[in-house]
Amino acid sequence: MSSNGIGRDPFELRDLATAAGERLEDATAHEIIEWAVGEFGERFCVTSSMADAAVVHLASEVAPGIDVVFLDTGLHFPETLEVRDFVAATMNVNVRSIQPDQSVLSQDAEFGPRLFSRAPDECCSLRKVLPLNAALADYDGWATGLRRDEGPTRANTRVVDFDLSRRKVKVSPIAKWTEADQEAYIERHNIPVNPLLKDGFRSIGCWPCTRRTAPGEDPRAGRWAAFDKTECGLHV
Repeated sequence: MSSNGIGRDPFELRDLATAAGERLEDATAHEIIEWAVGEFGERFCVTSSMADAAVVHLASEVAPGIDVVFLDTGLHFPETLEVRDFVAATMNVNVRSIQPDQSVLSQDAEFGPRLFSRAPDECCSLRKVLPLNAALADYDGWATGLRRDEGPTRANTRVVDFDLSRRKVKVSPIAKWTEADQEAYIERHNIPVNPLLKDGFRSIGCWPCTRRTAPGEDPRAGRWAAFDKTECGLHV
């Protein structure tokens, strides 16, 4: 599946998302994705960090060949890239690895080395936010793997929402799932999982900005631990 054509009017998308978010609040994850695929067709994609492929699997069952957008920052753990490659080889999806305009070395040359340790918001913008914005130009709607129980910043996640900054419909089909729900789905369908999740990492991003978390610690506490920051800017 590949996206094409002219995008829909953002005011129409906003109204559509508002109505669908209310109507689909009690729908299953599968039903939410069915609605999005039926509404947007090839102008709907899934985004994945490759911590696991639960949402990718859900979408592949509804729309075989669906586009899966992966942000290849150049700073991922090798395990993350292995999950991406395994998903691309074994699932009926089209994985699009989106890279920033600059390599890490080029970014270092312009902004100085280890920008992530001095200005993580700027680094995330260059290596994640701007590449995602460019990739989503091909779509009217996108799916995420956000869950409400992941932390305070995600507690109010709607199953269907309007992403004002990108003027796209944002779908979070597993927003109502608990961590146990997700683990059960993964086990039932033999979904690939990043092995780092069993090695003390409960939220996985770029290697310089991710650490293991202690038992009982907020899963997002392992991200940008030296800063007052728990989100990269993709979900605002």
